[in-house]
Amino acid sequence: MNFNIYLDDETGERLKRAAEATGESRNALIRQAIDEWLNRRGAGRWPDEILRFEGTPGIKPFEATRGKLKRPASDPLK
Repeated sequence: MNFNIYLDDETGERLKRAAEATGESRNALIRQAIDEWLNRRGAGRWPDEILRFEGTPGIKPFEATRGKLKRPASDPLK
């Protein structure tokens, strides 16, 4: 599928420099940007970076101490 897009001069120059710096074509960068944007706007899915996160070395995950939390004295929403 083909589309035409119009960019202001500054954005066009930034895109050109990014393409030169990465060795990708401008079209490839635009495709990647659109794909990333559409994935973020998807069905409420966490980003891959979050899904791959395995914790911070030396720090216990929050869930490890969840059982030690005290219940609130009353419902704060009432």
